[in-house]
Order: sequence, then structure tokens, then C-alpha cells
Amino acid sequence: MARYEIDLDKLHKLGMVTPDSGRTAVAEEFRAIKRPLLGRAFGRSDAPIHHGNLIMITSALPREGKTFCAINLAMSIAMEMDHTVLLVDADVARPSVLECLGLTSDVGLMDILHNEDIDLQDVLMRTNVDSLSILPAGKSHRNATELLASHAMTRLLNDIANRYQDRIVIFDSPPLLLTTESRALAGQMGQIVMVIEAETTTQHAVKNALRQLEGCANVNLIYNKSKAFLGREQYGNYYN
Repeated sequence: MARYEIDLDKLHKLGMVTPDSGRTAVAEEFRAIKRPLLGRAFGRSDAPIHHGNLIMITSALPREGKTFCAINLAMSIAMEMDHTVLLVDADVARPSVLECLGLTSDVGLMDILHNEDIDLQDVLMRTNVDSLSILPAGKSHRNATELLASHAMTRLLNDIANRYQDRIVIFDSPPLLLTTESRALAGQMGQIVMVIEAETTTQHAVKNALRQLEGCANVNLIYNKSKAFLGREQYGNYYN
């Protein structure tokens, strides 16, 4: 099976987490962010959560850093000794995960949901980061929200949540106040992480976004791009 080469040098130059990051500030921040998520996913700190290994990354508005956080979180978890990671580009209207990683693909999530003859295993992209695979967004579809809320999506989520006991699945999802796709996904996720851009996103926007997640028990916040920590930009103030 083909292996896809993520441009790790590009990620490193952008200050993102890579397997060779060492103890950079961003790497350390995502080490701290992932720990409670992993604990809840596998019942180490509390009772296990249904689909706790399905983690949706979203934001209120575009350009708050959700894709940055989704990729960094996936890379950080891929460095764990006991876990594998599937990174799903679920921002089906404006997919950007593959572009950030220096990859291309014509098929993905939307194609699986729209065409039952396409198998998940034929679409997954195995990468040069041994524990990390990617499911691209695929071709855009006018009924994307309905596809994400369909029985086909429920079956797919059950499959990817349960097939491998050590797997974490991270969904880079659309902004909550821009489209309806994230709301369709949220009810099927075990954990949700909402990224908030420091000093930019208003309280009003945050409250409206959180209202979209009412009924979701495990919602966490990342306060992103904060400059209030030792005079430097910080990517990982984390709250649950």
C-alpha cells in the first residue's frame, strides 16, 4: 500500500509539531492538551465515554486556528507509544488539511458517504508518520450536512471508533457559526474541542457557538494565539 509523504520540513519551519520537534514550546503545549483527552477517551481518569476516541476540533468562526490545532494534536498523539491516529478532514466546504501537509487526493469522506461501493480502506492515506493516517474530505457535495447526519455516517463512525482499540480519531470540522455541518457531527462525537482566537473572537460569538453544542457533555476550549504568557505567543491554554 502506498505511503504518502507529509512535508515535515515545511511543518517544522511553520513551528508545528513533528516527530522530531523535541521540547519546543508548541510541542510541550500540545503534550499538555492531549493528556486529559486521552484520559477520557480510554477511561483512565473517569468512566469511559461513548465514542470518547472521536474528537471534533471546531471554532466559532474561520481563521481561529482549528486546523493548526487539529494537525498539531494529531501529530502529538501519533508520538505516543500506545496509540494510532486517524486525522479526518471534515471541513468539507473548505478542506485544508491536505494542503497544510503538502498532500493531494481526489477522494475522501464525502465520496464514502455518497457511494457505498467506495471502501474506507481504499481511501485512507497512510503517511510517513508511522502512527498517523488521514481521511481527506473528498469531493464537495451540495447535501454535505445531510450526508454527515446520515445512517451511513453513523455506521462509518462506529467502524472507525471500534475497529482499533488504540485509535484516536480527530475531526477537523467547519466553524460552528458558518455552516451546519459541525452541528450534524457534534452529536456523534465523544469529545469536542473548540478553538477560540485570543483577543479577536468576541464573547457573543463564543456563546453563540457553545449554544450549538448544547447536549454535548464533553466540550473543551483552547484559547489560541494568546500573547499574555511570558510575552510570547501561546497556542494551548486549555479549559474543559
